[in-house]
Amino acid sequence: MSFIQKLKSKFKQDNQEEVSTKYKEGMEKTRQSFSGKINDLIARYRKVDEDFFEELEELLITADVGVMTVMDLIDELKFEVQRRKISDTNEVRDVISEKLVDIYYGDDDAEIETLQLNKDGLSILLVVGVNGVGKTTSIGKLAHQLKAEGKHVMLAAGDTFRAGAIEQLEVWGERAGVEVIKQNAGSDPAAVIFDAIKAAKSREVDVLICDTAGRLQNKVNLMNELTKVKRVIEREVPGAPHEVLLVLDATTGQNALVQAKTFSEATNVSGIILTKLDGTAKGGIVLAIRNELKIPVKYVGLGEKAEDLQKFDPNAFVYGLFADML
Repeated sequence: MSFIQKLKSKFKQDNQEEVSTKYKEGMEKTRQSFSGKINDLIARYRKVDEDFFEELEELLITADVGVMTVMDLIDELKFEVQRRKISDTNEVRDVISEKLVDIYYGDDDAEIETLQLNKDGLSILLVVGVNGVGKTTSIGKLAHQLKAEGKHVMLAAGDTFRAGAIEQLEVWGERAGVEVIKQNAGSDPAAVIFDAIKAAKSREVDVLICDTAGRLQNKVNLMNELTKVKRVIEREVPGAPHEVLLVLDATTGQNALVQAKTFSEATNVSGIILTKLDGTAKGGIVLAIRNELKIPVKYVGLGEKAEDLQKFDPNAFVYGLFADML
């Protein structure tokens, strides 16, 4: 039984077939590109040699897996090919899928993707990211899911800079059926967050999700603003924020890595929400982010609906990449 077949069997056993189907359908564009190129490469080579690995390396880099990650993966593949005495290129396909899961987890526990919430009171999630990546939409979808899980959720409209940001968050708040704390456009974001925390405490809210402005073109202001917001949160709720979630657009490829590095300098990013994974043929950026920045991907966007924001599962991700190879 191949590694992908084992994954499919595991999803069935764990009653996670709906999750695996979501990934398979949502990653169709990536899979068609990625799997198609690997199949073509395997068809052209009868044996596993240095030329084969060179072409595979180039293929993985163009899929936005990231140069450092690709180097690690190729080294791992060469070692496994030698250890298992593999000569047929068809057998390499299964090793690739195994190693992609291994590289994602690294030395970490499999629970790194789980959203960290405060078990003894108010949980605060600080959401950051540049404009246009789907930050507000992701907040709305996350609020919808947490409410469906029985949580009392509130939103804080801390992006007071972008025109229409407050109104957009209000629309999502209405859809999710959660309250939005806001002030006028141009207000001090830290003051908005302060008011929201006070309101959340008085109304016994379980989770407060805070939106923030993202202006990479003025990095100094961005950092100062985020530092001030974090300081207010830490002062009002010791141990918070419980998550700093960075929203990245999967279609931007390597530029997402640049954004992740910039925001990591401004605040301690604890997890990634990767949007629009269904709209890119270069889903390898998931692995680059995890391996090169050591930040776990917590959620991925696999469509437009609220339920299409899926908790990230490396096994389901790899299954989505290779499902056509069963």
